[in-house]
Amino acid sequence: MNEYFQSSLDLLLAELKQIELKLYLKVARMRQGNSQPEADGFRGLYISEKQVDGLINTPSFWREDGSSQPMNPDSEDLAESLRQLKEEIAKRRGESQRRGLILRLNELGRLFRLSVFDIDTILVCMLPELDLTYQQLYAYLQDDVTKRSPTVNLVLQLLCESFTDMLKARQAFSPEAPLLRYHLLHLYDEHSSRPGPLLAKFLQVDERIASYLLETDRIDTSLLPFSHLVYPKLRLPDVILTDDTKERLTRLVTQFKEKGLVCNFHGPDGVGRQATAEAVCSELGVPILNVDVNKMVAVNTSLELSLRLVFRESRLQNAALLLDGYDRLLGDEKEMRSSYESLITELENYPQWVFLVSEKEWQPGAILYGKSFTSVELPDPSYKARRQLWERQRNGDSAMAADIDFGDLAAKFRLSGGQIRDVVAAARSLARWRDPGKAVITAQDLYAACRRQFRGTLGALSRKIQPKYSWPDIILPKDQMEQLHEICSYVKYYYTVYDDWGFEHKLSTGKGLNVLFSGPSGTGKTMAAEIIANELGLDLYKIDLSAIVSKYIGETEKNLDRIFREGQTSNAILFFDEADALFGKRSEVRDSHDRYANIEVAYLLQKMDEYEGAVILATNMRKNMDEAFARRMHFTVEFPAPEEADRHRIWQNIFPREAPLATDIDLSFLARQFKITGGNIKNIALGAAFLAAQDGGSINMENIIWATKREFQKMGKLCTESDFARYFELVRG
Repeated sequence: MNEYFQSSLDLLLAELKQIELKLYLKVARMRQGNSQPEADGFRGLYISEKQVDGLINTPSFWREDGSSQPMNPDSEDLAESLRQLKEEIAKRRGESQRRGLILRLNELGRLFRLSVFDIDTILVCMLPELDLTYQQLYAYLQDDVTKRSPTVNLVLQLLCESFTDMLKARQAFSPEAPLLRYHLLHLYDEHSSRPGPLLAKFLQVDERIASYLLETDRIDTSLLPFSHLVYPKLRLPDVILTDDTKERLTRLVTQFKEKGLVCNFHGPDGVGRQATAEAVCSELGVPILNVDVNKMVAVNTSLELSLRLVFRESRLQNAALLLDGYDRLLGDEKEMRSSYESLITELENYPQWVFLVSEKEWQPGAILYGKSFTSVELPDPSYKARRQLWERQRNGDSAMAADIDFGDLAAKFRLSGGQIRDVVAAARSLARWRDPGKAVITAQDLYAACRRQFRGTLGALSRKIQPKYSWPDIILPKDQMEQLHEICSYVKYYYTVYDDWGFEHKLSTGKGLNVLFSGPSGTGKTMAAEIIANELGLDLYKIDLSAIVSKYIGETEKNLDRIFREGQTSNAILFFDEADALFGKRSEVRDSHDRYANIEVAYLLQKMDEYEGAVILATNMRKNMDEAFARRMHFTVEFPAPEEADRHRIWQNIFPREAPLATDIDLSFLARQFKITGGNIKNIALGAAFLAAQDGGSINMENIIWATKREFQKMGKLCTESDFARYFELVRG
């Protein structure tokens, strides 16, 4: 026999042998005080003495030597054998501890703060897990052939020396005592419909605890639908974080490696909250039990039980615990409140690290009594970090075109690490469809996949515009054209100024681009927005104000928040056309509606300050613009009604090359006589084209004059001889 326990199983079998001797001692003492008739008429209704002798003298396959151990009927001899075995176990256990061996029975006691009585109770319940013949022995000891599992009464009689000890030991079976609190044992009635006294209740070791003691490391099967064990591979240097964040995390690991810490990693989805937790656990040298709280809520009827089993499993695995979406437990529902209280209790008592992963920050205040807590924000990655994330994807994928400009992708799309992985997967699918043989991902695949990432998120409250216009299409005075080019330069060199030149650290808000386009309808404001989006390769969303402004309190703010949040992610240009309804001067407060309208305006100002993309506001009445909005504009571009020379250029450009034009069209006359905007000219040209198509000929001057008449009617403008001159007869009456 070894002088120490070489494995957890060695110790378990030795301790079970000790429990077995206690059973034999109990049998011997029963025989001394009782006699049982041997009557064939009662066969099957009780366990006979002969059967008991057979059970006791049959070799147990789990004994270390595999031999039989005939029971000495002398209870004093059995008591002496038990005493010697206890001494032997204590000596070997001590030597094992001196050698630094981790034995699971000892660990179970340490992890759940179990008493000697608690551990022995578990061992009593473990015997039938190894050999079913012990069920018959338990039936004999309880004088009932149907009682094949140990009751509380039997355990107390086996393990306690006196009645006083039995009274004290009853506390081990209270709901908040470790055995039941951590579901190490199950306590149940013979008849579930008729609860009986505590002494009559049966005990059964939990399947997961039995497998743990038998050196099985698979996680509890009831947790599999919403949890999995992660063995960390990432290290802190591998995670793309700021140097300051990495340094702080390193200090936390050093300070709390042995004590444990509750850590709230909060930030948008995909920013690396779980990856950062994995990297921290790599430094700690422990695995992570990753739990999806939303799935746990969906598949379980008892959240409180699930939480306890999750924390129990983490203890058994010596793992850190990650609760992804834990804030789902912060709801007002009755069950959620109960689960929240259970969560707090478990957090206070859990010795390892716990990572609470959420979008929003959680501040527990003094609720976590005696437990260290910290909150770590993991924001959307910076331009530099996004570029690193893109480059990392190239390094891990040889099937990418060499000419991809990841800097441009990082600048145009504010994606998280998780979103970038999704984009690359979608781009690979596009490449495979285009060329199944090679499936090389091109820049076009990545840009298309990036835009698909945001499809439908802004669509409910806005309309995506596919830019069709370019610089030659717009006719504006020289200064206005220069302003539009400057706007494009502002976006193109954003990261040079803010990141490379350090302006990021000088400004806390207002780092986006706010542009005001003002001027009459039809002067080119929407066209200019399209040209800017086309030049920059950015998505353009025209905001539907009627879908934003709501009569219900708080809904307008929610709509605005969605627009700016989704626009920020996709780096889209947000184009608020005819924004006077929402961006007008704030009114004096006369009633609650005025007060709330002003709150909406203030909220919009806040979102514009926070937004780091481009916002273009278009208005027909600049004089109505609130001063607070005017101050926030980086550019204000006036779109005047075109002069004659500009109108002439617009008329020259308005007809497509494919359109058949008659030789009688007098563009100089049209530009000189009709003082209208580019929008009106576009409508007239289109109307004339349909008239010509109807007549089956080319677009001629008569078609244009007639279409001009219709446009004047829409404008509510009279057709006068001074305007139409020699063509007045065509439109008279």
